[in-house]
Amino acid sequence: MSTSDSILQVENLVTAFDTDAGRMTAVDGISFDVPRSKTLGIVGESGCGKSVTAFSITRLLPQPHGQVLGGHIRFEGKDLLSLPLEEMQTIRGNEISMIFQEPMTALNPVQTVGRQLAESILLHTKCSKAEVLARSVDMMKKVRIPAPEARLGEYPHQLSGGMRQRVMIAMALINKPKLLIADEPTTALDVTVQAQILELISDLQKEMGMSVVLITHDLGVIAEVCDEVAVMYAGRIVERTSVHELFANPKHAYTQGLLESIPHLDSKPKTKLKAISGNVPGIADFKPGCRFAERSGRQHTEQQLQTRPSFLEITPNHWVENCPICVS
Repeated sequence: MSTSDSILQVENLVTAFDTDAGRMTAVDGISFDVPRSKTLGIVGESGCGKSVTAFSITRLLPQPHGQVLGGHIRFEGKDLLSLPLEEMQTIRGNEISMIFQEPMTALNPVQTVGRQLAESILLHTKCSKAEVLARSVDMMKKVRIPAPEARLGEYPHQLSGGMRQRVMIAMALINKPKLLIADEPTTALDVTVQAQILELISDLQKEMGMSVVLITHDLGVIAEVCDEVAVMYAGRIVERTSVHELFANPKHAYTQGLLESIPHLDSKPKTKLKAISGNVPGIADFKPGCRFAERSGRQHTEQQLQTRPSFLEITPNHWVENCPICVS
C-alpha cells in the first residue's frame, strides 16, 4: 500500500516497560498501515499488545515506565514519536481521537457530561458558550442519545453502560478527527447494545470520512465492520490482510486456530468447540523466534524457537510471519 493510500503508517514499532523484574518488551517490531476512510481491525487475545499499540500511537503510555524503543509512527507524513509534546497534544483529541475500554473509568465521575464535552472542544478551538452548547447538543444527537440537552447536565453514574459509551464516542468525535482508535469499544455491553455501538461507529465513519483502528478480541466484530485486519500474538503481528482474505484463506496456525474456535450455525448441537491447546506465554517468557510454535501441535526444533521468522508478503496485500512450523 502506498503512503498516499494510508493515513497512518506504523513501522517496526517496539514498546517496552521497565519493571522490577527488568525491561519487558510488550510490542515487538510490528508494522501496519491504516487506509484512508477505512477500518483496520487489530485482533488477538488479552495481553498480546493491542492496547499498548494504541497507547504508543497516541503517546499515552504510562510514564516513566512505558517507552517506545524503536520504529516510526507516521500520521499524514509526520513522525509522531519525534514531535514535541506540545504539538502532539494539538493532534491528540483533535486529529487523532481514542475511545477507551472502560467508559466508567475514562469519564470523570465528578463532572457533568456537558462539562466534559465542552473541555474536549475548548482544548483545541476557541468558541463561545453558545457555540460549545450547540456543538455538544449536535454531537449528542449524532450518537443517538435521547433528550441531549437534559443529558448534558447529568453525571456519568446517572447513565447506562450503553449511554456512557455513546458519550465517549461523542467526546472522541466532537472535533471531527481524521483517525479514530477504538479500544474494545463494546467491552461489558450486552449483545444488542454492542451491535448498536458498532453500527453507530460505522455510520459516523461514513458520514465524516475518517479512518478507524478497531481493537478487539472478537473475530465476529472484525467480520462485521472491518476492511483489513492484523492478527496479534505475544507482542507481534503474525498475519495481516483484508478481512475477506483472512476468513477465506488464513495462513498462520494461530489465525487458523482462532477461526476454528468460532461456533457456527450449522455446527452439530452439543459438540465441543475446538480450542487452541496450551496457554499464552507471559511477557517474561516470550521466545526470540516463533512464539506460537509450542502451542501449534506441530513438530519444531529449539533453533526455530530462537530465530525470528521474517514478515513476508506471500500474496498481494497478504502478510504473514513466515514460520515454517506455523505457516501452511
